[in-house]
Amino acid sequence: MDGDATAGSAKGEAGARGEAVEAKGGVGAGARGEAGNRKVALAVACFSSFMTPYLSAAVNMALPAIGRDLGLDAVGLGWVNTAFLVTAAPLLLPFGKLGDMVGRKKIFIIGIAAYTLFSALASLAPTGAILIAMVALTGAAASMIFGTGVAILTSVYPPAERGRVLGINVAFTYAGLSLGPLAGGFLTHEFGWRSVYLLNVPVGLIAFVLAATRLKGEWLGQRGQRFDLGGALLSIATLMPLIYGLSVLPDPVGYALVGLGAVAFALFVWREGRAKNPLLSLALFRGNRAFGMSNLAALINYAATFALTFFMSLYLQYIRGFDPEKAGLILISQPLLMVIFSPIAGRLSDRLEPRLLASAGMAIMTVMLALFTTLGATTSLGILVLELVIVGIGYAFFSSPNTNAVMGSVAPPSYGVASATLGTMRLVGQMLSMGIAMLLVSLGPGRRAITAAVYPELLHSMHLGMGIFAALCLFGVFASLARGRRQGPGGRR
Repeated sequence: MDGDATAGSAKGEAGARGEAVEAKGGVGAGARGEAGNRKVALAVACFSSFMTPYLSAAVNMALPAIGRDLGLDAVGLGWVNTAFLVTAAPLLLPFGKLGDMVGRKKIFIIGIAAYTLFSALASLAPTGAILIAMVALTGAAASMIFGTGVAILTSVYPPAERGRVLGINVAFTYAGLSLGPLAGGFLTHEFGWRSVYLLNVPVGLIAFVLAATRLKGEWLGQRGQRFDLGGALLSIATLMPLIYGLSVLPDPVGYALVGLGAVAFALFVWREGRAKNPLLSLALFRGNRAFGMSNLAALINYAATFALTFFMSLYLQYIRGFDPEKAGLILISQPLLMVIFSPIAGRLSDRLEPRLLASAGMAIMTVMLALFTTLGATTSLGILVLELVIVGIGYAFFSSPNTNAVMGSVAPPSYGVASATLGTMRLVGQMLSMGIAMLLVSLGPGRRAITAAVYPELLHSMHLGMGIFAALCLFGVFASLARGRRQGPGGRR
């Protein structure tokens, strides 16, 4: 794998023009068939990219209703989102590696089917514990999607079009975020919170049918290798305790679990550096500054921004007293701008240095997060919406160019692992963000019912969170700039 990870740019470009050499059955007969298959791959990836962010954003609007119906307190409501990360993040790298070994489309299709099934079962959950369990299972299924979807896109499109199609794909992610608050608020208000989960079912079925019947060929980057089971178990032993530990801080058990995760991570790095067929080749980081720093920038970005919607949903519905539908209409302003600007930023990253675009986007978010520390019970809605709009623009100019930089820095055989690594950075960042948020909520309202008496503590927790996130984002600007100029596979200039 080390040789694959450090292949030259000529090999990378040849493979990225469809990876037909390594695809069982090819990608289509002739240029017309190849072009049609590319469109199907893009459509399937976009449907799957819509599903998970939609559900996450929509459920945020349904949290108060879920809490009333299933008797969950503030910490329990945080677990409705956190349970997804507990399973998705640890399993992403193993499934990304399996995709490279046994077929990216095969793992992708299984993931879509499972995600759709568990979304339907979540809508039927009679208790909070069962709902959280179903959410955890959707996270496991989503890890199959995250580890293969972007890899398939990168496999079938040539490098000159990579930024454009990744920008379109990211736009659908943000479309899910845009429609999530609106749909979540409307569905919760009109039909109850269970309908939020049900809406994912038809979207998942469409993606499954398209992938199973219309997407031709299969993509394998690393045939003949043995699966690194020990590395997979250590990656799970790293992330599961870390995620759960962060969620229960400041309980002493939380610190112990975070420490356990740190020890497991050290063992993981030690093993992967010596394994013949590692789960994650350290060669992808050594001597490839673009890959390493782009992933670090993604980790910081998501750690600094993911919990924003969680805090804003509580702020709008509790402190400002808006119903879920109105709160959703307000929150839609941020991801709507992401939908508009992500394809533009992606196309620009095919022509300009991704590090400059991504760093500028993160700088914009830094300023806006700092401004959120001034929100009060009487802040003008116009100012709030304007700040959310600017955050959306900044987010768009970070995400698409950064994804293009990561996928463009490795050779085709490592696309699955690269996609999974980026996805792991995203989910670990989201976990860190929710961990910070849950810690602050635990130190503030805690397990008390959220009533007017605890509103000042809730607002104070949100202000502290926004300050921490702004500081993280500022650090991320420097990490993004440090990746250097555009590089080809293997880190070559």
